[in-house]
Amino acid sequence: MSTYEWLLLFHLLGAFLFVSGAVVAAVLQLAAMRRERPAEIAVLLGAIRAGVLLVAVGAVLVLVFGIWLAEHVGYGLGEGWVSLALGLFVLSATLGGVAGRHDKATRKLAVQLAEDGDRTSPELHRRLRSPVPLALNYASGALVLAILVVMVWKPSL
Repeated sequence: MSTYEWLLLFHLLGAFLFVSGAVVAAVLQLAAMRRERPAEIAVLLGAIRAGVLLVAVGAVLVLVFGIWLAEHVGYGLGEGWVSLALGLFVLSATLGGVAGRHDKATRKLAVQLAEDGDRTSPELHRRLRSPVPLALNYASGALVLAILVVMVWKPSL
């Protein structure tokens, strides 16, 4: 295999891990919203950490091998579509990180309620359905899709 093929392989592997982790996290979040018992909610929200790990590993691979690949084939970081993809990536990660802090606090509340008798709480369900973190998570996911479009389309900017 050529250097180009290796770089592309690891860049695409990173993209698959990044997107897969985001999908895992979203599915588990939606499943937690459908549960009543704090113990079940805590387990589902705790499992999101596996998705976040996939996102983190994917992010590193995407960035390292994507930048290396761009340089290898003669695109610079100043190329419009590369800069756009990087900007969207940073924005997506930022929005996901802000929402993630809220989600972590919600998980901690669910664990605490589970330990204190596993009784449902209006506060827990309000936090699970809080519109701002949900909107941030959805926006982060939409930006990931936008990055994929930019990477395939490579618009001249």
